[in-house]
Amino acid sequence: MPPLQALWLGRRSYREGLAWQAWAAEQVHRHATLLLLEHDPVVTVGTGGGWDLFRTSPEALARTGVEIWQVGRGGKVTYHGPGQLVGYPVLDLNEFGRDVHRYLRRLEDSLIELCARYGLSATRWPGKTGVWVGGAKIAAIGIRVVRWVTYHGFAFNVNPDLAAFEWIVPCGLPDPVTSLARWVGPACPALPVVAQTYVACFQAVFGFPTVEWVEAAERTCPVPGPTIEPVPSLPHAWRSPL
Repeated sequence: MPPLQALWLGRRSYREGLAWQAWAAEQVHRHATLLLLEHDPVVTVGTGGGWDLFRTSPEALARTGVEIWQVGRGGKVTYHGPGQLVGYPVLDLNEFGRDVHRYLRRLEDSLIELCARYGLSATRWPGKTGVWVGGAKIAAIGIRVVRWVTYHGFAFNVNPDLAAFEWIVPCGLPDPVTSLARWVGPACPALPVVAQTYVACFQAVFGFPTVEWVEAAERTCPVPGPTIEPVPSLPHAWRSPL
């Protein structure tokens, strides 16, 4: 098994997140990478569609500075923004049994363990992907796998503005959304602290013997990232093949 490098990237645009994933994919045969960050406000639409799941129109959101992206991950529409821990594990699944469904379940396990570290009892929901606490969704998952290399990942609500989820029908599901802060109140840790706690959970579930933690919030991505283009029907939306 290759070593794991976990990078804390701080707050980044969605385009920067795509670029860092492209960089991590170039390193995948030397080491696995877990990218951890929070995004500027953005709504993304996956391969499962979701343009019909906007409660607030994409045009109206774009006028307020919210980015709109159509990307290659699985799933439907979701929101990312400040206060939400986003994780992009870039792994070679040849090292993990070439089983995409098992990979998804292990991602869920790592997030359930993260909740347990903060005293929350989290569960799966039969037939759905993600993690729920008290009947409300606390973590969403959407991935892409290309030649057994994983892209995209999860979004865990630490202390985001939950009102932003009202812009859409998150993941196409009517379920309410919750956060760590809603359950633990003022004791909610800062996002970088939760990120470091998650690394330990990820390491335990996936069996990495060691992890190198890298503070990279001030670093510029060394690669330009994938080619992007405008969505023809939406002048303020972007499309990426990744």
